[in-house]
Amino acid sequence: MKKIHLLILVICIAVTSNVSAQYKWDYGVKVGASNYLGDIGGKYLPRRDFVVDMHLISTRFAAGAYGRYKFNKRLAVAGNLDWIRITDRDAYTTYAPRRARNANFRNDLIELGARAELTIWYDNDVGNKGYYNPDFKLFAFAGLAGYYSNPKGQIFSNGELQYDGQWFALRPWRTEGQEKSYSKFGVAVPAGLGCYFTFDKKWRFQWDLSWRTVFTDYLDDVSTVFNAPNPEDPTDYQTALSFVNQAYPELIEGLVTDNPQYTAADLAIENFTYVSNPNAPLSPRGDATHNDSYLTTQLTITRVIRGKSSFYKAKYSFLKNKAGMRRARAKF
Repeated sequence: MKKIHLLILVICIAVTSNVSAQYKWDYGVKVGASNYLGDIGGKYLPRRDFVVDMHLISTRFAAGAYGRYKFNKRLAVAGNLDWIRITDRDAYTTYAPRRARNANFRNDLIELGARAELTIWYDNDVGNKGYYNPDFKLFAFAGLAGYYSNPKGQIFSNGELQYDGQWFALRPWRTEGQEKSYSKFGVAVPAGLGCYFTFDKKWRFQWDLSWRTVFTDYLDDVSTVFNAPNPEDPTDYQTALSFVNQAYPELIEGLVTDNPQYTAADLAIENFTYVSNPNAPLSPRGDATHNDSYLTTQLTITRVIRGKSSFYKAKYSFLKNKAGMRRARAKF
């Protein structure tokens, strides 16, 4: 009797393994929203971590392709190729020192990543109808990604947009006087939560929230101090300087009036521009003690690949490419 039970158990495990092997891959597209945390923008205080310092008005798009391979019911690996736009401007903040600086940026990130997904809760029969359609899974994930970064900025003069709103690439301008430009490429560590429903064992509808930790403070081109730009093309010097020095007297005067906690000396325009005085200390332009980061929230639609199980392949592989073969009855 024990042998029969053991045999039944082995058969059940084998059948389950063969069935699940048919649905290991799924692939599709995703679209959603993105935002960033860095030196530009913010709310009414100096920089704070996570979403409390983000502007909803600065939310932009994130879209891409996605594929996943499931090892078993709990563990999967996934890859993505995303186009992620992040942006912000000091005009959106009520924090006087940042508003006085009046900086802005936009960055279109191209990200190629991989992550491990661990299912932390699932329901194979949502609604308890006995149909096993749909099923639901909640998972946590973490991984590694590489990205291409190209921050750009617009130039304003006394609050008026210049150059017909053109976006200028900032990295070649070395806006903080760098001898060497920061890298176009970087590494990010994505982590977050996601969930999905599977319908008819064919389609998956997924949502996830992913926070990316990066190892640079230059996604927004701002990090250290106001300095003389050092553009790769010297003819760009005046244009680059105009981008760095976007504070203007009327803006400063209004901030002094509306923020009595600051003195006129605190919000002096010299504190928010590059001053070519060798005896004057360079004013802070950003906070180099904190790196930038960005996040996405996306909806993903994938198609489940329904392959043949190992049992099918072993038993019926001889049929492949032999559709026209005539089979004769054996004679004895």
